[in-house]
Amino acid sequence: MKTTPAAGIIYSIAAADLAGHMFKVTLTVKAPAAIGQVLSLPAWIPGSYMIREFSRNIVSIRAESQGKAVALTKLDKHSWQAAPCTGALTVEYDVYAWDLSVRAAHLDQNHGFFNGTSVFLRVLGQESDAHEVHIVQPKDTACKTWRVATTLPELKAKRYGFGSYQAANYDELIDHPVEMGDFALATFTAHGVPHDIVVTGKVPNLDLDRLCRDLKAICETQIAFFEPKTKKAPMDRYVFMTMAVGDGYGGLEHRASTALICARADLPTTASTSTEIGDGYLKFLGLCSHEYFHTWNVKRIKPAAFAPYNLQAESYSPLLWLFEGFTSYYDDLMLVRAGLIDEDAYFKLLGKTVNSVLRGSGRTKQSVADSSFDAWGKYYRQDENAPNAIVSYYTKGSLIALAFDLTLRTKTNGEKSLDDVMQALWQRYGRDFYKGKARGVTPAEVEALFDEISGTRMKPFFERYIRGTDDVPLARLLAPFGVKYSDARKGQKASLDVNLGRDGNDAKLAQVHQGGAAHLAGLSAGDVLVAIDGLRVTGNPANLDTLLGRYAVGAKVAVHAFRRDELMTFAAVLQGDRVPGVSLSLLPAPKKATGPKRPSAA
Repeated sequence: MKTTPAAGIIYSIAAADLAGHMFKVTLTVKAPAAIGQVLSLPAWIPGSYMIREFSRNIVSIRAESQGKAVALTKLDKHSWQAAPCTGALTVEYDVYAWDLSVRAAHLDQNHGFFNGTSVFLRVLGQESDAHEVHIVQPKDTACKTWRVATTLPELKAKRYGFGSYQAANYDELIDHPVEMGDFALATFTAHGVPHDIVVTGKVPNLDLDRLCRDLKAICETQIAFFEPKTKKAPMDRYVFMTMAVGDGYGGLEHRASTALICARADLPTTASTSTEIGDGYLKFLGLCSHEYFHTWNVKRIKPAAFAPYNLQAESYSPLLWLFEGFTSYYDDLMLVRAGLIDEDAYFKLLGKTVNSVLRGSGRTKQSVADSSFDAWGKYYRQDENAPNAIVSYYTKGSLIALAFDLTLRTKTNGEKSLDDVMQALWQRYGRDFYKGKARGVTPAEVEALFDEISGTRMKPFFERYIRGTDDVPLARLLAPFGVKYSDARKGQKASLDVNLGRDGNDAKLAQVHQGGAAHLAGLSAGDVLVAIDGLRVTGNPANLDTLLGRYAVGAKVAVHAFRRDELMTFAAVLQGDRVPGVSLSLLPAPKKATGPKRPSAA
């Protein structure tokens, strides 16, 4: 068992009111600052780049020392200063927990979940000291069989039990989420390291054996990827912490675990005799692969702006295209390398990514470097105009990773690839990050590393595709590897070039693409379509397609729509469908190979 020095900062967290969704936290600071201890709750959680102001969920807070009340002065929206006191300072506060996501905290009669950033006040000036957490078992009779899942090191608690846990410092404390409840549990080992699968929520006939088998293949593939010689994982234990709901999707990485949310229908069932991986389960495995890859890429290999984190304000970095985009490239690629899907399935996934990038005109206005830097104000605060204004550093970043990979293989005649870059990043910046050498990588160092691995200057590539807005020339890059790039968009299909949102039976415009027929006619996002040439439009997208299918490209139609509560009429000239239809496939291998070697599963 890993032990830390005796903690000078001790938390107790209890599920005080299940129906009211309230955690009660008690913080004891043994040696508060003489001038008055300052306490602060993080404004954001690493991995989710948006100011969330978790302190707004603190319902009440009070402090005392030696049995006497201590005044608390609020300094800003997430900080308090206690009056000077002699002896230990005790602060008690209630946290409202009703955010069913991977980012914050949630509590009800079925389970409890929290990230440390949502519940543990930071003791300024003592962040590097040892911290202790006592997780209290709820008194409610419905919770008698609850267990605790976390990768926090146990102090006096038993594995999966309530009791005392420890952390070497505040950064470690907030990097181990906690799940409490009656969850399904299974364990497998990946290159000698135990990995747990925890699933909360009702999932009839959950096939835990298949989950273990498939996740084991993914984890061992990734461990061997970063440490091909030793196959040594960077953690002693790992937990996939999953909340199964009716409809949901998301994940957040941590140094030894991940918090996931998924649709229960996406999880495998023992009732099925098929060995095929359906679309839903494939999406879940891709999510697991993505978050697990982050164990290396962003949790240990970090941008300089995150070493250390500034948890009270935005931490800007132009490198999220590398940390999220490259992870998005490797997440599906690892499914191929692990033997879970074949190349055809991989190309189908890749084609979807290409199409999603090409769909929005925002890619011509914002670079992935700017998208990374502006994540706080744009990517995480998307509105109806997002497709016309921004580009995703996830999706375009993954295509840049593919382009880098193909370029490196071509320039070095197959001797080097993106794998070499990732392994070099790991060896120089990640492997020893939590071993006293916590240094992040700068944009200049990233570019220099690509120059080093490729043996040439990669600045033109960076200028065009990373700092610039050019589309990545995948057709040209893929051709030498025997991969056919086709775009079968239906240009002869009449279209308004809009996306419909879900709003009951109404055909409400979620997005209107710039330069499309609807935009040129004057329609706007939020408008509710009523009729096309006098025929009713319903909320079913197929209905709109059917109506427009009776017209040729270039036809003029009358569109009636409500804007707010006013009925308006628009004259639209239908355009050809501009939705990309990119697909990828392997060409027959030539009798005599020329050019770079075709990579397997790359």
